[in-house]
Amino acid sequence: MKHGVLERATTMQLEHAAGYDRAIVESGASRSRRGHAVSEAVVSRFVTGFDSIAIFGAGIAALHWDPSTIDWRLEGLVVLLGAVLGVNFLHLAGAHRFDQFGDLGAAIGRALLGWLLTLGTLFLATFLIEPLAVTKGTWAALWFSGGVVLLVTSRVALQRQMKLWSRAGRLGEVVAIVGAGPGSQRLLRSLNAAPGGPRIFGVYDDDAARLPQRCMGHAILGSVDDLVRDARVQGIDTVIVALPSTSDHLLVETLNKLSLVPVDVRLCPGEFAMRLGTVQASHIGGHTFLNVIDHPLRDWRWFVKTVEDRLLSALILMSISPLMVAIALLIRLDSPGPVLFRQRRYGFNNQLIEVLKFRTMRHEMSDSNAEQLTRRNDPRITRVGAFLRRTSLDELPQFLNVLRGDMSIVGPRPHALSAKAGALLYQEAVKYYDARHRMKPGITGWAQVNGWRGETDTLEQIRKRVEHDLYYIEHWSIAFDLRIIARTIVGGFSGRNAF
Repeated sequence: MKHGVLERATTMQLEHAAGYDRAIVESGASRSRRGHAVSEAVVSRFVTGFDSIAIFGAGIAALHWDPSTIDWRLEGLVVLLGAVLGVNFLHLAGAHRFDQFGDLGAAIGRALLGWLLTLGTLFLATFLIEPLAVTKGTWAALWFSGGVVLLVTSRVALQRQMKLWSRAGRLGEVVAIVGAGPGSQRLLRSLNAAPGGPRIFGVYDDDAARLPQRCMGHAILGSVDDLVRDARVQGIDTVIVALPSTSDHLLVETLNKLSLVPVDVRLCPGEFAMRLGTVQASHIGGHTFLNVIDHPLRDWRWFVKTVEDRLLSALILMSISPLMVAIALLIRLDSPGPVLFRQRRYGFNNQLIEVLKFRTMRHEMSDSNAEQLTRRNDPRITRVGAFLRRTSLDELPQFLNVLRGDMSIVGPRPHALSAKAGALLYQEAVKYYDARHRMKPGITGWAQVNGWRGETDTLEQIRKRVEHDLYYIEHWSIAFDLRIIARTIVGGFSGRNAF
């Protein structure tokens, strides 16, 4: 079945290249006329980020009202705590839900409720935690008032901007449809008629070679394999799978392919949906769809993970900078060559990134593509390099990767381009290996602290790594990250369960 799909896709690309190119040009021209789409996720993330900055900024401004009476260390800590609590209480109050932004009264009400819960919690803490009692004062009232003004003003401005986006046809998720059969046609007909519905990027079907160039007014752009490629570069937010419920095998193959890219996948309800078990639902254009695959870090989870990475990496780099300088000197004294080793590896969404490490091999014997994995007593490794590898100190420069946004502190480890398990490349050894790239790679990860690190002589070793990576992606939380970091500190630098 799989080979048949690939053969049909290849035939379609050769026979309908001109039609496909016209569809892409037409779709691109439409996007250029109306501008880039503004999806629900983008709006929610922007509001979450603005709220956190507004709360923190209002607190810092209030502290400057009478700086002579302020204990900056204590009050500054309260403001930081208030910003973290504020974002979470606003989220719990529904202040970051996209469907609330269109109703100005509801949007303001939910924002004020979250802010009141935040201030109430901090006020209660002043009675329960003695050092915080000194933080009461005029500045706290100014902080509350400033927060109210900024939260209300942002909701008013956002509603006006959303009206402008809506009139320009830019507001709404960019959606791709899989399937061009009767079910998909009924769906597209309804979505076309729905006011304020999603922006349809195009239709994809593995039988595109035998189909017309358009389906219900939308271009048929190719096969599911083409959709995977377009999802990486065209800014598609959501994929709706509208295949016949009788095509169980084709449906499973389609979902497996879509799991390789960081998009939300929604399944039109049908008989097959009854076999999926417990799933949530989404509402797009007045229709209900089943959530079968979710972007791992959608909305506020993306923001929290980003803050966690940037804040912790900055603090860690400041604390370990003397150690890194000492290691750099030892490397230069031990062998000629640069201090840092740069290696291209796969990062988020299969994008190539340049990972930094302390050099542990002799410069003339370095293997930038990892054509040959390191082994015990590897002659290429220097004396200092052996110690750095054993203690995982060679990984410390990767905190610079985290700070510049290429990596996370915790996540699936980035692998070199030519890394192999036995005689097979990792992508060949594990069928859906690329699914681990739906999240930024990490300095440490769930696989590493469970012992799945180092050499990969067998297929079982890389499969276990990927299995643990996918478990982490599906179960991510701040608490899970902190647990992995703690286990890395305890085991990593002692040579056990290291990176």
